[in-house]
Amino acid sequence: MEAPDVETSSDAYARRFAGPVGEWFLDVQARTALELLSPWPGSTVLDVGGGHGQLTGPLVAAGHAVTVYGSAAECRLRVEGWIASGTARFQSGDLLRTSFPDRTFDAVVCFRLLPHVAAWRRLVAELCRVARHAVVLDYPSARSVNAAAGPLFGLKKGVEGDTRPFEVFRDRDVRAAFDAEGFRRAARRAQFLLPMALHRGLGSQRLSRALEAPAAALGLTRALGSPVIARFDRRG
Repeated sequence: MEAPDVETSSDAYARRFAGPVGEWFLDVQARTALELLSPWPGSTVLDVGGGHGQLTGPLVAAGHAVTVYGSAAECRLRVEGWIASGTARFQSGDLLRTSFPDRTFDAVVCFRLLPHVAAWRRLVAELCRVARHAVVLDYPSARSVNAAAGPLFGLKKGVEGDTRPFEVFRDRDVRAAFDAEGFRRAARRAQFLLPMALHRGLGSQRLSRALEAPAAALGLTRALGSPVIARFDRRG
């Protein structure tokens, strides 16, 4: 059973998003995810691999009924506050074979997970199976500096310290996996032109915003940015 979300559910992983730059990363991610979920206000949402808690608060605040799903019981630690208050639920089990019936949730979200799952097409199939309307997920794009992720991994690790190797995806491969499950891509949002590791190294949210703003205005981020957040809708 694959369980890469155990690491992303840890306090050590959360420290990678501490400070102003990390807060900016999470804000961009949350605003984009909520925008893509806006057609279904107050919907039931399954957050697969969401023990990192990066989206739990924004989803709950937006009025969604959230269930966080992790591969192990310890994946609930960072979302315990929402669970204890009754504003979110938690369930654990096999990421590739959940116990939920078909189309249980209006939407399924999956962040910080796909690049670390070897059987990622099986994961996509399971996300689609339990989604009534849509799946929203993120992935590092090969149409970006991530195309050189392998050769640059040592440099990235030097900046971030505890980073892991990860899969880089071509858009067409992700689309093909969803097409096979009867889903079509409805939206695609690239988050940053420059690598997140570079922004972490700079250590200045103000400088990072200043560097990214012209790239976004010129359409460079849309064409060459990463990570990508995409929404896939069930056909028909």
